[in-house]
Amino acid sequence: MAITGLILLAAIAILVWGYRRAQPYGSVGILAWLQSVVLMGPWLLFFGLFALGIYINLAGVLVLLLGSTGLYIYLGRRLRALGQDMLSTQRPAPLSATDSGPEPAKSSAVLDGPDGLDQPTPATAASPEAITIPPDDLAQIEGIFGLDTYFRTETIPYDQGAIFRGNLRGEPAATQAKLGQALTDRLGDRYRLFLVENLEQRPTVVVLPASADPAKTTPTQWALAGVLAIATLFTSLEAGAILQGFDLLEDFSRWRAALPFLVALLVILVAHEAGHWVAARRYGVRLSPPFLIPAWQIGAFGSLTRFESLLPNRSVLFDIAVAGPAAGGIVSLAMLVGGLLLSHPGSAFQIPSGFFQGSVLIGALARVTLGDVLQAPLVDIHPLTIMGWLGLVITALNLMPAGQLDGGRMVQAIYGRKTLGRTTVFTLVVLGLVSLANPLALYWAGVILLLQRDPERPCLNDISEPNDARAALSLLALFLALTVLLPLTPSLAGRLGIGG
Repeated sequence: MAITGLILLAAIAILVWGYRRAQPYGSVGILAWLQSVVLMGPWLLFFGLFALGIYINLAGVLVLLLGSTGLYIYLGRRLRALGQDMLSTQRPAPLSATDSGPEPAKSSAVLDGPDGLDQPTPATAASPEAITIPPDDLAQIEGIFGLDTYFRTETIPYDQGAIFRGNLRGEPAATQAKLGQALTDRLGDRYRLFLVENLEQRPTVVVLPASADPAKTTPTQWALAGVLAIATLFTSLEAGAILQGFDLLEDFSRWRAALPFLVALLVILVAHEAGHWVAARRYGVRLSPPFLIPAWQIGAFGSLTRFESLLPNRSVLFDIAVAGPAAGGIVSLAMLVGGLLLSHPGSAFQIPSGFFQGSVLIGALARVTLGDVLQAPLVDIHPLTIMGWLGLVITALNLMPAGQLDGGRMVQAIYGRKTLGRTTVFTLVVLGLVSLANPLALYWAGVILLLQRDPERPCLNDISEPNDARAALSLLALFLALTVLLPLTPSLAGRLGIGG
Protein backbone atom coordinates (compact mmCIF):
# COMPACT_ATOMS: atom_id res chain seq x y z
CA MET A 1 0.00 0.00 0.00
CA ALA A 2 2.78 2.44 0.94
CA ILE A 3 4.66 1.70 -2.30
CA THR A 4 1.52 2.28 -4.38
CA GLY A 5 0.98 5.61 -2.61
CA LEU A 6 4.58 6.69 -3.26
CA ILE A 7 4.23 5.84 -6.96
CA LEU A 8 1.03 7.90 -7.19
CA LEU A 9 2.58 10.89 -5.41
CA ALA A 10 5.66 10.76 -7.65
CA ALA A 11 3.51 10.57 -10.79
CA ILE A 12 1.42 13.56 -9.70
CA ALA A 13 4.60 15.52 -8.89
CA ILE A 14 5.95 14.74 -12.37
CA LEU A 15 2.72 16.01 -13.96
CA VAL A 16 2.80 19.26 -11.96
CA TRP A 17 6.46 19.79 -12.81
CA GLY A 18 5.73 19.05 -16.48
CA TYR A 19 2.91 21.61 -16.55
CA ARG A 20 5.20 24.32 -15.21
CA ARG A 21 7.81 23.43 -17.81
CA ALA A 22 5.19 23.43 -20.61
CA GLN A 23 3.67 26.85 -19.86
CA PRO A 24 6.43 28.95 -21.51
CA TYR A 25 5.86 27.09 -24.81
CA GLY A 26 2.25 28.17 -25.13
CA SER A 27 -0.31 25.98 -26.89
CA VAL A 28 2.29 23.52 -28.16
CA GLY A 29 3.66 22.95 -24.67
CA ILE A 30 0.22 22.55 -23.11
CA LEU A 31 -0.87 20.04 -25.77
CA ALA A 32 2.31 18.02 -25.24
CA TRP A 33 1.67 18.10 -21.48
CA LEU A 34 -1.91 16.95 -21.98
CA GLN A 35 -0.58 13.98 -23.93
CA SER A 36 1.47 13.03 -20.87
CA VAL A 37 -1.62 13.37 -18.69
CA VAL A 38 -3.59 11.13 -21.04
CA LEU A 39 -0.84 8.50 -21.04
CA MET A 40 -0.55 8.46 -17.25
CA GLY A 41 -4.25 8.91 -16.51
CA PRO A 42 -5.46 5.28 -16.81
CA TRP A 43 -2.91 3.76 -14.50
CA LEU A 44 -3.12 6.72 -12.08
CA LEU A 45 -6.85 6.10 -11.82
CA PHE A 46 -6.43 2.33 -11.62
CA PHE A 47 -3.82 2.39 -8.87
CA GLY A 48 -5.47 5.27 -7.06
CA LEU A 49 -8.66 3.26 -6.74
CA PHE A 50 -6.56 0.17 -6.05
CA ALA A 51 -4.96 1.93 -3.07
CA LEU A 52 -8.47 2.69 -1.78
CA GLY A 53 -9.47 -0.96 -2.09
CA ILE A 54 -11.58 -0.46 -5.23
CA TYR A 55 -10.83 -2.89 -8.07
CA ILE A 56 -11.61 -2.10 -11.72
CA ASN A 57 -12.37 -5.26 -13.67
CA LEU A 58 -10.75 -6.19 -16.98
CA ALA A 59 -13.53 -4.60 -19.06
CA GLY A 60 -13.08 -1.32 -17.21
CA VAL A 61 -9.33 -1.41 -17.76
CA LEU A 62 -9.81 -1.98 -21.50
CA VAL A 63 -12.25 0.93 -21.71
CA LEU A 64 -9.73 3.17 -19.95
CA LEU A 65 -6.91 2.10 -22.26
CA LEU A 66 -8.97 2.48 -25.43
CA GLY A 67 -10.26 5.88 -24.36
CA SER A 68 -6.77 7.02 -23.42
CA THR A 69 -5.33 5.80 -26.73
CA GLY A 70 -8.01 7.56 -28.77
CA LEU A 71 -7.57 10.84 -26.91
CA TYR A 72 -3.77 10.60 -27.17
CA ILE A 73 -3.98 10.12 -30.95
CA TYR A 74 -6.38 13.08 -31.25
CA LEU A 75 -4.06 15.34 -29.22
CA GLY A 76 -1.09 14.15 -31.29
CA ARG A 77 -2.83 15.16 -34.52
CA ARG A 78 -3.72 18.55 -33.03
CA LEU A 79 -0.12 19.02 -31.90
CA ARG A 80 1.31 18.16 -35.31
CA ALA A 81 -1.22 20.40 -37.06
CA LEU A 82 -0.32 23.29 -34.76
CA GLY A 83 3.38 22.65 -35.35
CA GLN A 84 2.88 22.68 -39.12
CA ASP A 85 0.96 25.96 -38.87
CA MET A 86 3.81 27.49 -36.90
CA LEU A 87 6.39 26.28 -39.41
CA SER A 88 4.37 27.58 -42.35
CA THR A 89 4.23 31.07 -40.81
CA GLN A 90 7.97 31.18 -40.18
CA ARG A 91 10.11 32.62 -42.93
CA PRO A 92 13.76 31.68 -43.35
CA ALA A 93 15.99 34.17 -41.61
CA PRO A 94 17.67 36.53 -44.10
CA LEU A 95 21.37 36.32 -44.67
CA SER A 96 23.21 38.72 -42.44
CA ALA A 97 26.48 39.21 -40.74
CA THR A 98 25.30 37.08 -37.85
CA ASP A 99 24.54 34.20 -40.21
CA SER A 100 27.99 34.27 -41.75
CA GLY A 101 29.75 33.79 -38.44
CA PRO A 102 29.37 32.08 -35.11
CA GLU A 103 26.30 32.60 -32.98
CA PRO A 104 27.19 34.56 -29.87
CA ALA A 105 26.84 32.22 -26.93
CA LYS A 106 25.49 33.56 -23.67
CA SER A 107 27.17 30.86 -21.61
CA SER A 108 28.73 27.46 -21.87
CA ALA A 109 26.36 24.69 -22.91
CA VAL A 110 26.35 20.93 -22.65
CA LEU A 111 25.44 18.71 -25.55
CA ASP A 112 23.87 15.33 -24.91
CA GLY A 113 26.20 13.65 -27.33
CA PRO A 114 25.94 10.54 -29.53
CA ASP A 115 28.46 8.68 -27.42
CA GLY A 116 26.18 8.90 -24.43
CA LEU A 117 28.53 11.28 -22.57
CA ASP A 118 27.87 14.89 -21.71
CA GLN A 119 30.64 16.95 -23.27
CA PRO A 120 31.08 20.68 -22.66
CA THR A 121 30.82 22.98 -25.64
CA PRO A 122 32.85 26.18 -25.44
CA ALA A 123 31.13 29.52 -25.37
CA THR A 124 33.18 30.83 -28.28
CA ALA A 125 33.93 29.48 -31.72
CA ALA A 126 36.93 27.19 -31.96
CA SER A 127 39.70 27.54 -34.46
CA PRO A 128 39.95 24.85 -37.16
CA GLU A 129 43.24 23.71 -35.62
CA ALA A 130 41.34 22.57 -32.48
CA ILE A 131 39.15 20.18 -34.47
CA THR A 132 40.55 16.69 -34.95
CA ILE A 133 38.82 16.20 -38.32
CA PRO A 134 41.34 16.79 -41.14
CA PRO A 135 40.89 20.25 -42.76
CA ASP A 136 40.05 18.82 -46.19
CA ASP A 137 37.37 16.55 -44.67
CA LEU A 138 36.04 19.42 -42.57
CA ALA A 139 35.64 21.57 -45.65
CA GLN A 140 33.74 18.77 -47.39
CA ILE A 141 31.46 18.32 -44.36
CA GLU A 142 30.71 22.03 -44.08
CA GLY A 143 29.82 22.00 -47.77
CA ILE A 144 26.81 19.68 -47.27
CA PHE A 145 24.79 22.31 -45.41
CA GLY A 146 22.46 24.70 -47.20
CA LEU A 147 19.60 27.14 -46.83
CA ASP A 148 16.96 24.51 -47.53
CA THR A 149 18.22 21.94 -45.03
CA TYR A 150 20.39 23.20 -42.18
CA PHE A 151 22.04 26.62 -42.19
CA ARG A 152 25.33 26.27 -40.33
CA THR A 153 26.41 29.19 -38.16
CA GLU A 154 29.24 27.75 -36.05
CA THR A 155 31.62 24.80 -35.94
CA ILE A 156 32.79 23.56 -32.54
CA PRO A 157 35.21 20.72 -31.72
CA TYR A 158 33.55 17.77 -30.01
CA ASP A 159 35.21 14.51 -28.95
CA GLN A 160 36.67 12.97 -32.15
CA GLY A 161 34.40 15.03 -34.40
CA ALA A 162 32.62 18.36 -34.45
CA ILE A 163 29.36 20.10 -33.59
CA PHE A 164 27.77 22.21 -36.29
CA ARG A 165 25.42 24.71 -34.73
CA GLY A 166 22.84 26.33 -36.93
CA ASN A 167 19.19 26.53 -37.91
CA LEU A 168 17.10 23.57 -39.07
CA ARG A 169 15.15 24.56 -42.19
CA GLY A 170 13.37 21.31 -43.04
CA GLU A 171 11.54 18.36 -41.53
CA PRO A 172 13.99 16.53 -39.19
CA ALA A 173 13.80 13.03 -40.69
CA ALA A 174 14.09 14.20 -44.29
CA THR A 175 16.84 16.68 -43.42
CA GLN A 176 18.92 14.12 -41.56
CA ALA A 177 18.56 11.62 -44.39
CA LYS A 178 19.51 14.24 -47.01
CA LEU A 179 22.53 15.47 -45.05
CA GLY A 180 23.63 11.93 -44.26
CA GLN A 181 23.47 10.95 -47.92
CA ALA A 182 25.37 14.06 -48.97
CA LEU A 183 28.06 13.26 -46.40
CA THR A 184 28.34 9.69 -47.72
CA ASP A 185 28.54 10.93 -51.32
CA ARG A 186 31.44 13.23 -50.43
CA LEU A 187 33.43 11.18 -47.91
CA GLY A 188 32.16 7.63 -48.20
CA ASP A 189 31.57 5.63 -45.05
CA ARG A 190 34.14 7.45 -42.92
CA TYR A 191 31.80 9.69 -40.92
CA ARG A 192 28.39 9.56 -39.20
CA LEU A 193 25.95 12.47 -39.02
CA PHE A 194 23.63 12.83 -36.01
CA LEU A 195 20.72 15.23 -35.64
CA VAL A 196 20.17 15.75 -31.90
CA GLU A 197 18.85 18.33 -29.45
CA ASN A 198 21.19 20.41 -27.30
CA LEU A 199 20.34 21.68 -23.83
CA GLU A 200 18.47 24.61 -25.34
CA GLN A 201 16.30 21.99 -27.11
CA ARG A 202 17.48 23.24 -30.50
CA PRO A 203 18.28 20.82 -33.34
CA THR A 204 22.04 20.42 -33.67
CA VAL A 205 24.17 18.44 -36.11
CA VAL A 206 27.06 16.35 -34.78
CA VAL A 207 29.52 14.55 -37.05
CA LEU A 208 31.75 11.79 -35.70
CA PRO A 209 34.19 9.46 -37.46
CA ALA A 210 33.15 5.87 -38.10
CA SER A 211 35.78 4.78 -35.58
CA ALA A 212 33.40 6.00 -32.84
CA ASP A 213 30.74 3.46 -33.87
CA PRO A 214 29.60 0.91 -31.24
CA ALA A 215 32.26 -1.71 -30.67
CA LYS A 216 31.66 -5.28 -31.78
CA THR A 217 31.68 -8.11 -29.27
CA THR A 218 35.22 -9.22 -28.45
CA PRO A 219 36.25 -12.88 -28.03
CA THR A 220 36.54 -12.27 -24.29
CA GLN A 221 32.96 -11.00 -24.19
CA TRP A 222 31.77 -13.99 -26.20
CA ALA A 223 33.47 -16.22 -23.64
CA LEU A 224 31.77 -14.32 -20.81
CA ALA A 225 28.39 -14.77 -22.52
CA GLY A 226 29.08 -18.51 -22.73
CA VAL A 227 30.06 -18.74 -19.05
CA LEU A 228 26.90 -16.87 -18.02
CA ALA A 229 24.79 -19.17 -20.21
CA ILE A 230 26.28 -22.26 -18.52
CA ALA A 231 25.73 -20.70 -15.09
CA THR A 232 22.12 -19.95 -16.01
CA LEU A 233 21.56 -23.57 -17.02
CA PHE A 234 22.70 -24.67 -13.59
CA THR A 235 20.76 -22.04 -11.61
CA SER A 236 17.64 -22.89 -13.62
CA LEU A 237 18.03 -26.57 -12.75
CA GLU A 238 18.58 -25.63 -9.11
CA ALA A 239 15.45 -23.45 -9.09
CA GLY A 240 13.48 -26.33 -10.61
CA ALA A 241 14.87 -28.68 -7.99
CA ILE A 242 13.84 -26.35 -5.17
CA LEU A 243 10.31 -26.31 -6.59
CA GLN A 244 10.39 -30.12 -6.52
CA GLY A 245 11.46 -30.03 -2.87
CA PHE A 246 15.14 -31.05 -3.04
CA ASP A 247 18.57 -29.42 -3.38
CA LEU A 248 20.40 -30.20 -6.61
CA LEU A 249 23.79 -29.72 -4.94
CA GLU A 250 22.99 -32.43 -2.41
CA ASP A 251 21.25 -34.87 -4.75
CA PHE A 252 22.37 -34.22 -8.32
CA SER A 253 21.14 -37.66 -9.45
CA ARG A 254 17.59 -36.25 -9.49
CA TRP A 255 18.41 -33.55 -12.06
CA ARG A 256 15.92 -35.02 -14.55
CA ALA A 257 13.07 -34.02 -12.23
CA ALA A 258 14.13 -30.37 -12.60
CA LEU A 259 14.62 -30.60 -16.37
CA PRO A 260 11.05 -29.51 -17.35
CA PHE A 261 11.50 -26.24 -15.45
CA LEU A 262 14.80 -25.61 -17.27
CA VAL A 263 13.19 -26.29 -20.66
CA ALA A 264 10.25 -23.98 -19.92
CA LEU A 265 12.54 -21.17 -18.78
CA LEU A 266 14.75 -21.58 -21.84
CA VAL A 267 11.68 -21.35 -24.08
CA ILE A 268 10.74 -18.03 -22.45
CA LEU A 269 14.29 -16.63 -22.64
CA VAL A 270 14.74 -17.76 -26.24
CA ALA A 271 11.39 -16.23 -27.22
CA HIS A 272 12.45 -12.93 -25.63
CA GLU A 273 15.79 -12.84 -27.44
CA ALA A 274 14.20 -14.00 -30.70
CA GLY A 275 11.84 -11.03 -30.52
CA HIS A 276 14.78 -8.64 -30.26
CA TRP A 277 16.69 -10.46 -33.00
CA VAL A 278 13.81 -10.50 -35.50
CA ALA A 279 13.09 -6.79 -34.99
CA ALA A 280 16.79 -5.89 -35.22
CA ARG A 281 17.23 -7.97 -38.39
CA ARG A 282 14.26 -6.17 -39.94
CA TYR A 283 16.10 -2.85 -39.58
CA GLY A 284 19.59 -4.16 -40.30
CA VAL A 285 20.79 -3.58 -36.72
CA ARG A 286 23.45 -5.83 -35.18
CA LEU A 287 23.01 -7.07 -31.61
CA SER A 288 25.56 -8.51 -29.23
CA PRO A 289 25.02 -12.02 -27.84
CA PRO A 290 22.72 -12.04 -24.81
CA PHE A 291 24.53 -11.87 -21.48
CA LEU A 292 22.21 -13.93 -19.27
CA ILE A 293 21.74 -12.99 -15.61
CA PRO A 294 21.66 -16.20 -13.53
CA ALA A 295 19.63 -16.16 -10.31
CA TRP A 296 19.23 -18.78 -7.61
CA GLN A 297 15.67 -17.68 -6.81
CA ILE A 298 14.02 -18.15 -10.23
CA GLY A 299 16.80 -19.44 -12.47
CA ALA A 300 17.42 -16.25 -14.45
CA PHE A 301 16.51 -12.58 -14.46
CA GLY A 302 16.67 -12.25 -18.23
CA SER A 303 19.67 -10.96 -20.15
CA LEU A 304 21.60 -7.87 -21.18
CA THR A 305 22.04 -7.18 -24.90
CA ARG A 306 24.02 -4.35 -26.50
CA PHE A 307 23.49 -2.62 -29.82
CA GLU A 308 26.44 -3.07 -32.17
CA SER A 309 25.03 -0.69 -34.79
CA LEU A 310 23.91 2.91 -34.82
CA LEU A 311 20.12 3.20 -34.84
CA PRO A 312 18.53 5.34 -37.56
CA ASN A 313 15.77 6.82 -35.38
CA ARG A 314 13.86 6.47 -32.11
CA SER A 315 11.07 4.40 -33.70
CA VAL A 316 13.61 1.68 -34.48
CA LEU A 317 14.87 1.83 -30.89
CA PHE A 318 11.34 1.36 -29.61
CA ASP A 319 10.48 -1.49 -31.98
CA ILE A 320 13.58 -3.50 -31.05
CA ALA A 321 13.13 -2.82 -27.33
CA VAL A 322 9.46 -3.80 -27.19
CA ALA A 323 9.78 -6.89 -29.39
CA GLY A 324 11.61 -8.94 -26.75
CA PRO A 325 9.18 -8.39 -23.84
CA ALA A 326 6.25 -8.83 -26.22
CA ALA A 327 7.46 -12.24 -27.42
CA GLY A 328 8.56 -13.44 -23.98
CA GLY A 329 5.44 -12.05 -22.33
CA ILE A 330 3.08 -13.76 -24.76
CA VAL A 331 4.81 -17.12 -24.27
CA SER A 332 4.76 -16.68 -20.48
CA LEU A 333 1.11 -15.64 -20.46
CA ALA A 334 0.20 -18.66 -22.59
CA MET A 335 2.01 -20.92 -20.12
CA LEU A 336 0.28 -19.30 -17.16
CA VAL A 337 -3.22 -19.49 -18.62
CA GLY A 338 -2.61 -23.02 -19.91
CA GLY A 339 -1.36 -24.09 -16.49
CA LEU A 340 -4.38 -22.55 -14.75
CA LEU A 341 -6.76 -24.26 -17.15
CA LEU A 342 -5.01 -27.62 -16.65
CA SER A 343 -4.98 -27.29 -12.86
CA HIS A 344 -7.22 -29.67 -10.93
CA PRO A 345 -7.33 -31.40 -7.54
CA GLY A 346 -4.31 -33.67 -7.44
CA SER A 347 -2.10 -31.53 -9.74
CA ALA A 348 1.64 -31.82 -9.25
CA PHE A 349 2.12 -28.62 -7.25
CA GLN A 350 0.32 -27.50 -4.12
CA ILE A 351 0.85 -23.89 -3.00
CA PRO A 352 -0.81 -21.64 -0.40
CA SER A 353 -3.64 -19.63 -1.92
CA GLY A 354 -2.10 -16.50 -0.40
CA PHE A 355 0.63 -16.66 -3.06
CA PHE A 356 -1.91 -15.42 -5.60
CA GLN A 357 -2.15 -12.17 -3.65
CA GLY A 358 1.39 -11.36 -4.82
CA SER A 359 0.30 -10.03 -8.23
CA VAL A 360 -2.73 -8.04 -9.39
CA LEU A 361 -2.73 -9.57 -12.88
CA ILE A 362 -1.97 -13.15 -11.89
CA GLY A 363 -4.40 -13.06 -8.96
CA ALA A 364 -7.18 -11.77 -11.23
CA LEU A 365 -6.49 -14.44 -13.88
CA ALA A 366 -6.39 -17.17 -11.24
CA ARG A 367 -9.71 -15.97 -9.80
CA VAL A 368 -11.34 -16.11 -13.24
CA THR A 369 -10.05 -19.60 -14.08
CA LEU A 370 -9.91 -21.35 -10.69
CA GLY A 371 -12.90 -19.67 -9.03
CA ASP A 372 -13.74 -20.54 -5.42
CA VAL A 373 -10.80 -22.95 -5.17
CA LEU A 374 -8.66 -19.94 -4.22
CA GLN A 375 -10.55 -19.64 -0.93
CA ALA A 376 -8.99 -22.88 0.32
CA PRO A 377 -5.71 -22.68 2.26
CA LEU A 378 -3.89 -24.79 -0.37
CA VAL A 379 -4.41 -24.86 -4.14
CA ASP A 380 -3.36 -27.64 -6.51
CA ILE A 381 -1.90 -26.20 -9.72
CA HIS A 382 -0.25 -27.48 -12.87
CA PRO A 383 3.54 -26.90 -13.16
CA LEU A 384 3.01 -24.65 -16.21
CA THR A 385 1.34 -22.15 -13.89
CA ILE A 386 4.56 -21.62 -11.93
CA MET A 387 6.68 -21.45 -15.08
CA GLY A 388 4.40 -18.93 -16.77
CA TRP A 389 4.23 -16.89 -13.57
CA LEU A 390 8.01 -16.66 -13.32
CA GLY A 391 8.25 -15.79 -17.01
CA LEU A 392 5.87 -12.86 -16.52
CA VAL A 393 7.92 -11.67 -13.54
CA ILE A 394 11.12 -11.79 -15.62
CA THR A 395 9.39 -9.87 -18.42
CA ALA A 396 8.00 -7.26 -16.03
CA LEU A 397 11.39 -6.71 -14.38
CA ASN A 398 12.95 -6.06 -17.77
CA LEU A 399 10.21 -3.50 -18.49
CA MET A 400 11.23 -1.28 -15.58
CA PRO A 401 11.77 2.26 -16.99
CA ALA A 402 15.47 2.49 -16.17
CA GLY A 403 18.72 2.74 -18.10
CA GLN A 404 19.27 0.22 -20.87
CA LEU A 405 16.60 -2.23 -19.72
CA ASP A 406 13.91 -2.82 -22.32
CA GLY A 407 11.56 -0.52 -20.44
CA GLY A 408 14.24 2.17 -20.25
CA ARG A 409 14.87 1.96 -23.97
CA MET A 410 11.14 2.32 -24.60
CA VAL A 411 10.97 5.43 -22.40
CA GLN A 412 14.00 6.90 -24.16
CA ALA A 413 12.43 6.23 -27.56
CA ILE A 414 9.07 7.84 -26.68
CA TYR A 415 10.03 10.61 -24.26
CA GLY A 416 13.75 11.21 -24.78
CA ARG A 417 16.98 10.81 -22.82
CA LYS A 418 16.25 13.46 -20.19
CA THR A 419 12.97 11.86 -19.18
CA LEU A 420 14.70 8.48 -19.02
CA GLY A 421 17.26 9.95 -16.63
CA ARG A 422 14.46 10.98 -14.27
CA THR A 423 12.60 7.67 -14.49
CA THR A 424 15.85 5.81 -13.83
CA VAL A 425 16.41 7.75 -10.60
CA PHE A 426 12.77 7.21 -9.62
CA THR A 427 13.04 3.45 -10.31
CA LEU A 428 16.18 3.17 -8.20
CA VAL A 429 14.49 5.01 -5.32
CA VAL A 430 11.45 2.71 -5.48
CA LEU A 431 13.67 -0.38 -5.62
CA GLY A 432 15.56 0.90 -2.60
CA LEU A 433 12.31 1.26 -0.66
CA VAL A 434 11.01 -2.14 -1.76
CA SER A 435 14.31 -3.77 -0.77
CA LEU A 436 13.43 -3.08 2.87
CA ALA A 437 10.85 -5.85 2.51
CA ASN A 438 12.28 -7.87 -0.40
CA PRO A 439 16.08 -8.25 -0.87
CA LEU A 440 15.46 -9.16 -4.52
CA ALA A 441 14.76 -5.48 -5.27
CA LEU A 442 18.21 -4.53 -3.97
CA TYR A 443 19.78 -7.03 -6.37
CA TRP A 444 18.00 -5.40 -9.31
CA ALA A 445 18.94 -1.92 -8.11
CA GLY A 446 22.57 -3.07 -8.14
CA VAL A 447 22.27 -4.48 -11.67
CA ILE A 448 20.82 -1.21 -12.96
CA LEU A 449 23.26 1.00 -11.07
CA LEU A 450 26.39 -0.91 -12.06
CA LEU A 451 25.57 -2.18 -15.55
CA GLN A 452 22.51 -0.51 -17.05
CA ARG A 453 22.10 3.00 -15.60
CA ASP A 454 23.19 4.96 -18.70
CA PRO A 455 20.76 5.55 -21.58
CA GLU A 456 21.48 4.31 -25.07
CA ARG A 457 23.49 6.62 -27.30
CA PRO A 458 21.31 8.90 -29.43
CA CYS A 459 20.01 7.71 -32.80
CA LEU A 460 21.20 9.25 -36.06
CA ASN A 461 17.91 11.13 -36.13
CA ASP A 462 17.22 11.72 -32.46
CA ILE A 463 14.69 14.51 -33.08
CA SER A 464 11.71 12.76 -34.71
CA GLU A 465 9.44 11.11 -32.14
CA PRO A 466 7.73 7.72 -32.61
CA ASN A 467 4.09 7.78 -33.65
CA ASP A 468 1.07 7.68 -31.35
CA ALA A 469 0.55 3.92 -31.74
CA ARG A 470 3.99 3.24 -30.29
CA ALA A 471 3.35 5.63 -27.42
CA ALA A 472 0.07 3.84 -26.63
CA LEU A 473 1.83 0.47 -26.81
CA SER A 474 4.46 1.68 -24.34
CA LEU A 475 1.68 2.74 -21.99
CA LEU A 476 0.09 -0.71 -22.22
CA ALA A 477 3.41 -2.53 -21.67
CA LEU A 478 4.33 -0.48 -18.59
CA PHE A 479 0.81 -0.83 -17.23
CA LEU A 480 0.87 -4.62 -17.57
CA ALA A 481 4.32 -4.77 -15.97
CA LEU A 482 2.99 -2.90 -12.94
CA THR A 483 0.01 -5.24 -12.63
CA VAL A 484 2.42 -8.20 -12.59
CA LEU A 485 4.76 -6.74 -9.96
CA LEU A 486 2.31 -5.01 -7.60
CA PRO A 487 0.53 -7.19 -5.02
CA LEU A 488 -3.14 -7.21 -4.16
CA THR A 489 -4.12 -5.38 -1.01
CA PRO A 490 -5.57 -7.67 1.71
CA SER A 491 -8.98 -5.99 1.46
CA LEU A 492 -9.10 -6.37 -2.34
CA ALA A 493 -7.89 -9.98 -2.11
CA GLY A 494 -10.70 -10.66 0.36
CA ARG A 495 -13.28 -9.12 -1.97
CA LEU A 496 -12.00 -11.27 -4.84
CA GLY A 497 -12.06 -14.38 -2.68
CA ILE A 498 -8.32 -15.03 -2.86
CA GLY A 499 -6.78 -16.58 0.25
CA GLY A 500 -8.16 -18.69 3.01
